[in-house]
Amino acid sequence: MDKKSLSERDICTKFIAPAIQQAGWDIQKQVREEVSFTKGRIIVRGKLHSRGKSRRADFILYHQPNLPIAVIEAKDNKHSVGSGMQQALDYAESLDVPFVFSSNGDAFLFHDRSGTGDQVETELTLEQFPSPNELWQRYCQWKGLEGAAQKKVEAPYYDDGSGRLPRYYQTNAINRTIEAVARGQDRILLVMATGTGKTYTAFQIIWRLWKSKQKKRILFLADRNILVDQTKNNDFKPFGQAMTKIAKRQIDTSYEIYLSLYQAVTGNDEERNVYKQFSRDFFDLVVIDECHRGSASDDSAWREILDYFSSATHVGLTATPKETKDVSSITYFGEPVYSYPLKQGIEDGFLAPYKVVRIDFDKDLQGWRPSKGMLDKNGELIEDRIYNLKDMDRALVIEARTQLVAQKVTDFLKATDPFQKTIIFCDDINHAERMRQALVNLNPERVAENRKYIMRITGDDQEGKAELDNFINPEARYPVIATTSKLMTTGVDAQTCKLIVLDQHIKSMTEFKQIIGRGTRINEEYDKYWFTIMDFKKATELFADPAFDGEPVVIYNPEGDESPVPPDEPSDDDEEGAVGGDDEPPDDTSGGDEEGGKKRIKYVINNVKVFVVAERVQYYGPDGRLITESLHDYTRACVQKQFASLDDFLRHWTDAEQKKVIIEEMAVQGVMWEALAEEVEKKQGQPLDPFDLICHVAFDQPALSRKERAEQVKKRNYFGKYSGAARQVLEALLEKYADTGVEHIEDIKILQLDPFSQIGAPVELVKAFGGKAGYAKALHELEDELYAS
Repeated sequence: MDKKSLSERDICTKFIAPAIQQAGWDIQKQVREEVSFTKGRIIVRGKLHSRGKSRRADFILYHQPNLPIAVIEAKDNKHSVGSGMQQALDYAESLDVPFVFSSNGDAFLFHDRSGTGDQVETELTLEQFPSPNELWQRYCQWKGLEGAAQKKVEAPYYDDGSGRLPRYYQTNAINRTIEAVARGQDRILLVMATGTGKTYTAFQIIWRLWKSKQKKRILFLADRNILVDQTKNNDFKPFGQAMTKIAKRQIDTSYEIYLSLYQAVTGNDEERNVYKQFSRDFFDLVVIDECHRGSASDDSAWREILDYFSSATHVGLTATPKETKDVSSITYFGEPVYSYPLKQGIEDGFLAPYKVVRIDFDKDLQGWRPSKGMLDKNGELIEDRIYNLKDMDRALVIEARTQLVAQKVTDFLKATDPFQKTIIFCDDINHAERMRQALVNLNPERVAENRKYIMRITGDDQEGKAELDNFINPEARYPVIATTSKLMTTGVDAQTCKLIVLDQHIKSMTEFKQIIGRGTRINEEYDKYWFTIMDFKKATELFADPAFDGEPVVIYNPEGDESPVPPDEPSDDDEEGAVGGDDEPPDDTSGGDEEGGKKRIKYVINNVKVFVVAERVQYYGPDGRLITESLHDYTRACVQKQFASLDDFLRHWTDAEQKKVIIEEMAVQGVMWEALAEEVEKKQGQPLDPFDLICHVAFDQPALSRKERAEQVKKRNYFGKYSGAARQVLEALLEKYADTGVEHIEDIKILQLDPFSQIGAPVELVKAFGGKAGYAKALHELEDELYAS
């Protein structure tokens, strides 16, 4: 056997897998091959999206299901033994495994990340591959697991028989937590971006500890009733009769799993301390969802509960650990045992990327000053000073401003999809109501179809709150637009929300991340791959904060009467948005707060006009920096990343057995063929082949249309050596190329269509070339002729 002629997959099957099995690994239970552990980043340009490549490990070895300990990267035998090592190390870091192997079928290069061996890298023969027990003992040494702790981390995952597996980062979070508990750690923090499945992760942690009897009675705390109900009915359902929700003031101590709204066990002054009906040592484990909202603060209600059950292990889950001079998640829980940030979730393709539309109004930027003695709509004398962005909807309500925000939102929805789920975050309940009214008046036809097209969903409105479930249900058409203030900032699993409008003063990074998280979920069934943020109060300037970890794919600032919908290609002269002030007052949600012991007046103005002064579009590059870039420049960068020069591209194109393979690979890398063709062909006036699009855009070559390429082939009399049906087929293929492009003529099924079906049956047509190999050779020669110039 000539090993060098074997494919990478052959090397895996014939050499690597047998070596693993020979070392004692159970191929059925401990070995998985070709494991794609990410989805591939969603790349957005204009109205189009594509997915980047997923990350795929050739082999992952497990001590037991969902407990990975080694990764193997294979290469064909033309490569050296260690040529896959750097790729394998990259995978190993993500998968949280210490043992890394690279192989070309001759031997293994073994890299030990655990530091438990004599050397970091060692070359092993195929027969020297380590046994499962050897790697497991070294894994436990790496993790600091001794004696009984080793057995504890082997607690099994819940398996519903559907084949559902946790995502790789969920596995990391679950295993890190179980290992921390096994080592005796009693305060544990997990940081996972919104939309990454914190509740499912919490369920698996609780299940493993409960089923293995390490933790017998567990309390799960959340701060929103909807969160508790969603958890009980969905992810936690397998706990069945062992689980209860604390809903009444009388505590039943016969259950093992307790779910509670923290207010349900604290209550008002008369009902306070209901949780003390439990003994201090009743719970072995307390899990706090969205723990940034209170548990980290010494004087919070949650801390009372946690202090009371201080002997239990406490696990906090959050997307946004709170770190201020007064409140610290890390001070209470310690450094996170695992973090999975928004940026990584977007990079892996598990979270939706987003565009940003920034809209600035003249009164916000330039300010407004009342004339002397001016009264507001309600007859209040307006204090004489300059009012600007920080005052809008707090100290000053300009009705025309509210109207203009509603108009821009309406324009956006009409231009894209009037039924895309939309959340509008307002400064307070009064603001949310004013916004609802403005939107109702701007969308009379939609409201006539169904009055629930627009709903105010705020804490004080029972009918609005009752529609929250319908809003987040992908199958429920209404409500479409929800105006809110604080109610929907956390815990609202709005899978199909495609537009988030920020008309709220946001200076808290924690709150900002939570709000952005309302749109980061992907729902492929409902065509939700990315979303748009429309910002009217400069909240998105927090993207520039080092504490933010997930960059938008585009920022757009329309000007004047321009559409609020980002164009497919941003203009080359756009600039980065201006930076606003940092002296905004703290968030106000009531609309009538006391300030310095006096009732703060909110002036309402109904006779002042407001105008748009700036809207802008910008894309983020792969390095995370904000850049102004046209589709032309973006494509050029994509292509030049893959091909070092025009000659390099031509060589790959010529060598490819099928051109569509290169076309598809470039699409995966982010080349938006449809949008690019539309842009370039608009200038050229004729349809271009992908070959010419690339040569023209990336390497500044003059572009030939498909028709021009076909005519050149005819002039060279390429068909002279063929006759009969074979010549007719090639002439027809050339015409098809001119009409539809190279991808279509490479599909042999084209022979079933006209005009080929009129020449003969597909089998007869292939025979005219001496068989399938002859037909393929003739097609390849035709392509060579097409691209000869």
